[in-house]
Amino acid sequence: MQETFDVQEAVRLSLQTEKNAMNFYLMAARHMTGKEARRLFEILAGEERDHALQFFRLYRCDDIPDFDRFMDSISDAEKKWLLTREQELLSDLSIRKAMELAMLKEQKLEEQLRQLAAKIDNPEVRAIFEENAKSTNHHYQLIESEYAHLMGMVHETDIDTYVRE
Repeated sequence: MQETFDVQEAVRLSLQTEKNAMNFYLMAARHMTGKEARRLFEILAGEERDHALQFFRLYRCDDIPDFDRFMDSISDAEKKWLLTREQELLSDLSIRKAMELAMLKEQKLEEQLRQLAAKIDNPEVRAIFEENAKSTNHHYQLIESEYAHLMGMVHETDIDTYVRE
């Protein structure tokens, strides 16, 4: 019985984390002046909402009866967290700053998801956490690639081009 409680607690935490990530990306998108940057953050927000839905489907407690209402509402604690992130972003309003914050968020989330997955005995539930960790790593890679491009760096995806020249 303890495993179920632990799994449900982990699922609830992951659901909230995905919601926070979605809200961060939506906020960052609103502040981006470039179309590509705004589009990247909007895509990431949509993917975070999809991840949250996966966790919602696993969640067996009754404190979140409606997914859309939960995702579209913002508690006082969430507002405070988001305001802090927005102030960090606006203190140096740039896509660079937003991407750096996003990469850090994705790294921490991937690590958290992998740690939770390692503690879950149920293979189906563990697989969902592992798949979300993999997708989170993919988000990191997308942001890192765009960041490298923005900063004029050679990214690993461009190596073949430079090696052949």
